[in-house]
Amino acid sequence: MIDELDLAFDEQIERGKPRHRRGGRGAKGGKGKSTVAFLMVFILLGVLGVGGYLGFEKVKGFFTAADYGGAGTGQVEVSLGEGSLTEIGNTLVEADVVKSTAAFIEAAEENPRGKNIQPGTYNLRKQMSAKDAVTLLLDPKARVTKGVTIPEGKTALEIYAILSKATGVPVKDFETAAKDPKALGVPDFWFNRRDDKKASGTIEGFLFPDTYEFKPKATAEEMLSVMVAKFIDMTTELDFVKSVENNLQVSPYEALIVASLSQAEAGIAEDLPKVARVAYNRAYKKKMPLQFDVTTNYWLQLQNKGKKHSGKMTTAELEDPKNPYTTELKVGLPLGPINNPGKLALQGAVKPATGEWLFFVAVDKTGKSAFAETNAQHDANIQKACQNGIPLC
Repeated sequence: MIDELDLAFDEQIERGKPRHRRGGRGAKGGKGKSTVAFLMVFILLGVLGVGGYLGFEKVKGFFTAADYGGAGTGQVEVSLGEGSLTEIGNTLVEADVVKSTAAFIEAAEENPRGKNIQPGTYNLRKQMSAKDAVTLLLDPKARVTKGVTIPEGKTALEIYAILSKATGVPVKDFETAAKDPKALGVPDFWFNRRDDKKASGTIEGFLFPDTYEFKPKATAEEMLSVMVAKFIDMTTELDFVKSVENNLQVSPYEALIVASLSQAEAGIAEDLPKVARVAYNRAYKKKMPLQFDVTTNYWLQLQNKGKKHSGKMTTAELEDPKNPYTTELKVGLPLGPINNPGKLALQGAVKPATGEWLFFVAVDKTGKSAFAETNAQHDANIQKACQNGIPLC
């Protein structure tokens, strides 16, 4: 095994062959080994006696890592991926930010926060001292935010387009990667249903909306996997699976479908639990068609026909027998989620509001809905919506 002492003579360590242990930003005992070796030479020179001091001064230079002095000049943008201090140091040497990987490692190990350097893109300077480089890498202001924001309620196809525009990775790559949701991290059980219906088995619903900063040159598969992992983390935080199974007597997948439906239908956040309750009441309690127009819109999008306002949909579109997601004529929930719901929608599906509502309609341009238990109440709400300029009449 190559001794850490060798690092003192290298300006850069060969990529792919880090001389530190993996599993942490730094290496254990690196500085200690150099110190021990240095002391041994000092003792040896002392034993030699004559010329010991002059010899010590000459040899000392061999144990000092090459380093620049000062805060550096100009500006350079450097992208750091996941990796050890050695790998980070190599990248910085290539960009001429620091003079040697060894100096960078030493400076990082001396800094109490040196192992907290995060992947990302940074504005740095050329030919900095290793100590100044570490300090700057730990300064949040030096980090260039290149996050990609995925809003709540976007479909998988819409998400691919957003990611492609932000990263340059072709949409086709995302479509190919998404063909196997389980390979991206979706556990098998998520596609189980208790209503004896088939599950779509697609990635839809599992790409959690958030702001992501992907590592440089991330592949489509890697990006989608990060989003799935975030979904798993969020549903774990919400105790989604157990809460649904114990309190609602439906499968987590069915609750995820409801979350996506309420995300698409609710115009304001406070209505999410109420829309979820309407879905549960109609699908399970009354065993009637949901008649949620958003499922027709989803089918139109899958066919690249674009979205339509509910009031402008034709009967043929609403009752298309080829639409596997239709809720106009079929009883119960659709084939699968119709978008990727956010945290509040997931919460609303886990803890729906209490009520016997079977109908709702947006009654003003803020998106606020009115809920009803009977057709008569619902008709009155529709008239109210029309009076407020909603094109339903």
